[in-house]
Amino acid sequence: MSTRFPRPGVDPFTERTPRVVAARALVRRAGREKAGRFLAEGAQAVRSALGHGVVHELFVTAAAASRNEDLLEAASSAGVTVSFVTEKAAAGLSETVTPQGVVAVCSLVDRPVEAVLSGGPSLVAVLVGVSDPGNAGTVTRVADAAGAGAVLFAGETVDPHNGKCVRASTGSVFHVPVGRSRDVSAVFAACRAAGLRLVAADGYAERDLDAVIDAGELGAPTAWVFGSEAHGLDASVLDAVDDVVKVPLYGAAESLNLATAAAVCLYASARALR
Repeated sequence: MSTRFPRPGVDPFTERTPRVVAARALVRRAGREKAGRFLAEGAQAVRSALGHGVVHELFVTAAAASRNEDLLEAASSAGVTVSFVTEKAAAGLSETVTPQGVVAVCSLVDRPVEAVLSGGPSLVAVLVGVSDPGNAGTVTRVADAAGAGAVLFAGETVDPHNGKCVRASTGSVFHVPVGRSRDVSAVFAACRAAGLRLVAADGYAERDLDAVIDAGELGAPTAWVFGSEAHGLDASVLDAVDDVVKVPLYGAAESLNLATAAAVCLYASARALR
C-alpha cells in the first residue's frame, strides 16, 4: 500500500515490509548518511517538515491518522506518499517510549557552512562538541525563536538529524538553516568571512553579559559559540574567538544548563540587533 491514502481492504505495512525496514535503518547515523535521509516523528515535526518540502514518505497508524486528518491532507496536497503501518511497525520507527504513530522520511537538512552563511545572517548559534542530542535540539529551537539566521554544528557535535535532537527542536530544525562541519577552525573562518564576531559563552569568563550589553557590543553581527554542558569549551576554542562572556548569576545557583544560557545570550543579541 503506497498510494496517498490506503485503499479499503488493503492491509497496512508491517515491521517486515521492505520500505519499513529501509526506514528503520535511518534510526542509525550510518543509515542516515548512506541514504541521505532521516526520520521526523510526531505531528508537529512532520508538519514543519512538510512546510519545508523535504518529506518523501509519511508512515502513519490508523489511530494516529484519525487524530491528524489535516496532516494527511497536507501530505496528500504536497504529493507525499502516505503509507499506513501497524502499531508494531510504527514502534520500530520510533525512539520514544510512547510512539506517536506519525513518522516522516525526510531529506537531510544540513548544508555546507559557507552556503548557510551566504545570506549574511546577523545572529548565529555555533555548537562545538555538544554531544547531548537533547541539548543540541533545544538550542536549535531557542535559536529559531530568537530569530537566528543559522545554527552551525561544529567539531564532534551530535548529528542534527539524530531522533532526539529532531524531537527536542520541535520542528525548528526545519525552520532555521543548519550547517555542519567537523573542522571547527573552518567554521570560525567562515563566520568571520560572513562578518560575524565570534563570542563564546563560558561560565568562567572574566567579562559578563551585562558588561557586554552596557558597552553596546551586541549591536554587531554575532556568532555565539556554545560548548558541551558537561565539559564546556576547550582552551583552544576560547583562544580562537573574539570574546568570552559569562551569564551573570545573581542567586545561589552554581550554573545554568546549556539551553538556558543559550537563550539568555541569543535573546540579548536579538534585542540589541533590533
